[in-house]
Amino acid sequence: MGEQERQDAGRLIEEARAGGTDKLGSLLELYRNYLYLLARTQIDLHLQARCNPSDVVQETFLHACRHFKQFRGTSEKELLRWLRTILVNNLARIVEQQVLAKKRSVRREVSLDNYRHVLHQSSAHFDAALVSQLRSPASEAERREQAALVADQLARLPPSYRDVIILRNLEGLSFDEVAKRLNRSPGAVRVLWLRALERFRQLHEQEGAG
Repeated sequence: MGEQERQDAGRLIEEARAGGTDKLGSLLELYRNYLYLLARTQIDLHLQARCNPSDVVQETFLHACRHFKQFRGTSEKELLRWLRTILVNNLARIVEQQVLAKKRSVRREVSLDNYRHVLHQSSAHFDAALVSQLRSPASEAERREQAALVADQLARLPPSYRDVIILRNLEGLSFDEVAKRLNRSPGAVRVLWLRALERFRQLHEQEGAG
C-alpha cells in the first residue's frame, strides 16, 4: 500500500459506502498484507490450531463485504480497527469449532472465553508492536497509519528474511527457537536476522525517498 493509496483511503470508504462493489474490493485489498500478518502472528502465538492465515483473511473480507453497511467509521484508523475485530472473531470461532469437535466441558468453555480475551488483547497491541519493533518511535495515531505500510514492506522481503523478522521481532522467539522453526543453526539465524533487518531498513529508506 503506497502513500497515495493511504491518502485515498477516506475517499474509497465513501465510494464503497455509496454502493461501489469494486471500490470496496480495492479498499479491502489495501490491507491484505496487514491482516495476513496479524492472522499469522495470532495463530502462532495463541492458537494450537492448524489453519491457513490466508483463509482467515479471505473469510474476513467476505464478512466485511456482507456487513459493510454496519461500518460507521470514516477514517483508515477506524477501518483497521473494524477489520481487526472481524479477523479476531474469526480466529475465535476456529477455536470454538475445535472445542465443539470434542465433548464440551465447563473447563473447555472457560478456556474458550480466555482464548477470546487473549486474542482481543493481543491484537489490540499489534500495531504498536509492529511499528515500534521495525521503525522509529511514533505516536499512537502514526502507528495505526504506519502498521499497514510496514506489513506491505515485510511482504516484499524474501521469504526467509520475512520469516526471521516475524518470528524474532513480532513473536518474540529466542534465536534458538527461531532456529528450530527455520531448521537452521542459531548462529546462521543471527546472521540471517541482521541481514533481514538491514534489507528492511534499505527498503524503508528507498520508499521514504521516493
